[in-house]
Amino acid sequence: MSAIRLLVLGAIRQHGRAHGYQVRNDLEYWGAHEWSNAKPGSIYHALKQMAKQGLLVEHEVAPSTVGGPPRVEYEINAKGTEEFFTLLRDALSSYEQKSDILSAGLGFIVDLPRDEAIALLEQRITGLEQWRSSVTEYYTPEAGPGQLGHIGEIMDMWVHSADGGAEWTRGLIERITGGAYTFAGEGAPFIGVLADDEPNPFATGPHPEDNR
Repeated sequence: MSAIRLLVLGAIRQHGRAHGYQVRNDLEYWGAHEWSNAKPGSIYHALKQMAKQGLLVEHEVAPSTVGGPPRVEYEINAKGTEEFFTLLRDALSSYEQKSDILSAGLGFIVDLPRDEAIALLEQRITGLEQWRSSVTEYYTPEAGPGQLGHIGEIMDMWVHSADGGAEWTRGLIERITGGAYTFAGEGAPFIGVLADDEPNPFATGPHPEDNR
């Protein structure tokens, strides 16, 4: 699974319709260019690829005020929405996901009902605990990594990562259970995207494909 697909689909879904520069602007606003593969080239590639796959609908609109070719706006359809929620649920529930995919999932967690979000995070904890159990059948963290030579440092790192991941996830579940944030069906959603003319304080500069 790639974080870029979830990020792009989620950004377009929040806008309703958006062109490539808007999507790029949102992802930079979220800092995704620092913690994922959401670089300008990969964003435009993902847009075109998912349009070919039938997940997005392309709309050609008037050229920008600075000239150049007509812009293409993208709109998510039913198939794209289904893909978005599949990716989102996988990102939140699987303990095997990389940090950029989990981060992307957290960015859209409130698009789900509160109870479902909690259930998915509980699945993640279960997966972490099961993985830790399988590792500690032949590796005992209390004995220290030296029992396996320097290779033990690898196992020690992953066991500590599993413990930390489970502890953090339990904390998130506690906050959500306690009423934090506005989830789907609970009221006006949090707006995390920029308006078309809203300046982005984290923009990294223009790109040759910004008019597309």
